[in-house]
Amino acid sequence: METIKNYLENMFSHLPNTPEVQKAKYELYQMMEDKYNELISEGKSDNEAIGIVISEFGNLDELADSLGIKSFVDPSQAMPASKTLSRETAVAFLRDSAKQAYLTAFGVLLCILASLGPIFSECIPRSLASPDASDAIGITFLFVCIAVAVGFFIFSGSLSSKWSYLKKEPYCIDFETANWVIERKESYRSTHAMLLTVGIMLCILCAVPAIIISSLNTKSTFADSLSGGLVLVFIAIGVFMIVFTNMKKSSFDKLLSLNGAQTMGGNFANSHDGKVYYENPVVAAIMSVYWSTVTCIYLCWSFITFDWGITWIIWPIAAIINSLVENLLGDKHGN
Repeated sequence: METIKNYLENMFSHLPNTPEVQKAKYELYQMMEDKYNELISEGKSDNEAIGIVISEFGNLDELADSLGIKSFVDPSQAMPASKTLSRETAVAFLRDSAKQAYLTAFGVLLCILASLGPIFSECIPRSLASPDASDAIGITFLFVCIAVAVGFFIFSGSLSSKWSYLKKEPYCIDFETANWVIERKESYRSTHAMLLTVGIMLCILCAVPAIIISSLNTKSTFADSLSGGLVLVFIAIGVFMIVFTNMKKSSFDKLLSLNGAQTMGGNFANSHDGKVYYENPVVAAIMSVYWSTVTCIYLCWSFITFDWGITWIIWPIAAIINSLVENLLGDKHGN
């Protein structure tokens, strides 16, 4: 029966998602199931029963009138035809998306860690380098990190552009492929939750090393640099985890959202859940770490100034900015 169910789902996938079509699909499935059970009880093999059922009920054009959906099956009323994405192509898309997520996340990490150069350049002993030389080393480290990060971003963008045709042309995935993607997404759920949790915790705890070092009253340049450097390291690792796992998770949603919510194929998965999608990969990467970054800024600002009565203002301002970005650049349907 699984083969028959897959066949039925694909038969209806391009039809409009209306109560009439849903009812017709349910009725046809009941007829196919009854016929299959009847054939099995007569001694037919599983393959023989499936073949007979599909040959008898597999032509929707012939059954549309009796099912009451002739107007929906009519070519002039049907939804625009979409190309079906193969399982192999879906596998390649997820593989490239994982690479893109890693490259983007590592690029963001390098951009954050780039500031370690100027911070620790002050710790270079004057016997080894003059003040100007120390500053030059720190600035050089900063620009090298940014240059490598930009290289990662460019390479990541090239991987993304390879799949740009999925946005420009109508594509869909069949019922079997959709189930496979859902299984992969579910198997990644625990990993996603762990990486997201640890990443957010690192961003929240970024100020703890600075507080501990400050409480030791160690009057040294290295201690001051170390406290600031550890804040950046904590944030960099935390943001890396958040960006990577959010981008990887979104790749599953992108595949599932290929089936438009207005078609029956959109019922293959609950992928249209009001989540905001961003076509621009840079905007998507930024917004994936938006609230964790706001939290980091809030905590750092609060611990440095201890103006808790003022720093709360960051939350309403951040909410307004988030709303503007979602309305101007976001797409809640993932189309």
